[in-house]
Amino acid sequence: MSGGVDSSVAAALLIEKGFDVIGLTMKLPAVSTDSDGRCCGTKAIDDARAVAAKLDIPFYVINCEKQFDERVINYFCDEYSHGKTPNPCVVCNQELKFGKLLDKAKELGADFLATGHYARVDYDAQKRRYILKKAEDKNKDQSYFLFSLTQEQLKSALFPLTEITKVEVRRIAKKLGMKIHDKKESQEICFVDGKYQDFMKARGISAGFRPGNILDIAGNITGEHHGLAYYTIGQRKGIGAHGALRYVTEIDAKKNAVIIGGAEDLMRRVITVGNLNWIDRKKLTSSLRAKVRIRYKHTEQSALIEPSSGGRAIVTFDKAQRAPAPGQAAVFYDGDAVLGGGIIERDRLENKKL
Repeated sequence: MSGGVDSSVAAALLIEKGFDVIGLTMKLPAVSTDSDGRCCGTKAIDDARAVAAKLDIPFYVINCEKQFDERVINYFCDEYSHGKTPNPCVVCNQELKFGKLLDKAKELGADFLATGHYARVDYDAQKRRYILKKAEDKNKDQSYFLFSLTQEQLKSALFPLTEITKVEVRRIAKKLGMKIHDKKESQEICFVDGKYQDFMKARGISAGFRPGNILDIAGNITGEHHGLAYYTIGQRKGIGAHGALRYVTEIDAKKNAVIIGGAEDLMRRVITVGNLNWIDRKKLTSSLRAKVRIRYKHTEQSALIEPSSGGRAIVTFDKAQRAPAPGQAAVFYDGDAVLGGGIIERDRLENKKL
């Protein structure tokens, strides 16, 4: 229970279905100001406790400060320091919510861990595997952030909101008299106030803030940057005036260089994906066709996925895609089913113009 409307209604729906429900909330490091949009801050914990009291269920606050700092925040800062675009929600789901929190739930005698995610888990008897699927509310579907869950984690996961919309969730919360029925959405990076660069500096991180060259596609120096942490793929600001629209097309951490080019230089047809987690199978042994999403709000695109060395996969899109960013997740879909996914790597971002 994060103190938000989704997890609160999820708990209420499970009680309605006859489950014995226990409320668990993560206590995270106090690295940002408390506000309605914060997950697991002091106010959020108070909100979750109030909902648990209203639902008359046991409530526990689980201290996850050390693990969150080590596994999520350090990862987040390290990725930006090396010119990558991190996805802390994926790591938090895998390591914290369905890691430490699931372990604690089992210690308390629970059979499942339920969250307010908009997603679904089914069991495929033929494949003998648990399959992650999209929720009914496609505008709120969060299966993208859950691709890294293992079979053991999916086996223990319940997503009570799978068949209802966000509008219905708020209506249910209001009907139940929950004060948080109109609470605003939690923001994507729950532990950062303002600019993430300022957050990193406040932690004493110097990596990623070393000045270097801005280069054009041909390798010519066109200016100077103030640190790789200020740039992401597709960005237009902070690269100077060039007489034509220019974007960050690549970040070379080894050379401490930011490479810029035109809109056409952002297009990539082939990407390498590492740190793979397969859901519908143990591993990829032959090529397959699927739809691939390279960021949360990206429209899935048709592609050929082929096994590669080191457990990686080569993804070749039918049509070149704009600005796939190293560090972001590439998630593979077959209809509503998540086949698996991994992290986009920079060792093979090929620009193949059709």
